[in-house]
Amino acid sequence: MHELPVTESILNIILKHAEKNRVSRVVSVTLHIGELSDLENQWVQHYFDYLSKDTPAAGAVLKIERIPITLKCRNCQHTIKIRKEEMDGLSCPECGTEGDFSFLSGREYYIKEMEAM
Repeated sequence: MHELPVTESILNIILKHAEKNRVSRVVSVTLHIGELSDLENQWVQHYFDYLSKDTPAAGAVLKIERIPITLKCRNCQHTIKIRKEEMDGLSCPECGTEGDFSFLSGREYYIKEMEAM
């Protein structure tokens, strides 16, 4: 249910930009959501539909693009892209260091673009 406050925040940003730019209707919104995020696409759209009723964003389609998990080895600086299932027991394919990575992507969520009329 944590999608609700996140979706509400996203909608508030969209409405603020719509008002500032004198937009009469928001057609679509492209979101980037990291693979490690627990946000479920269908719930984000569901809550967006509910919250945006009677606003310029009513009926807007959310285009959700998932951002892959990218890690950087703290030992040798090698970067790798992995799937969520590969997180446990991970070691660097370059230097062999185990479990010492920093996240470059995969946990974020943000509005990439908004299509409006």
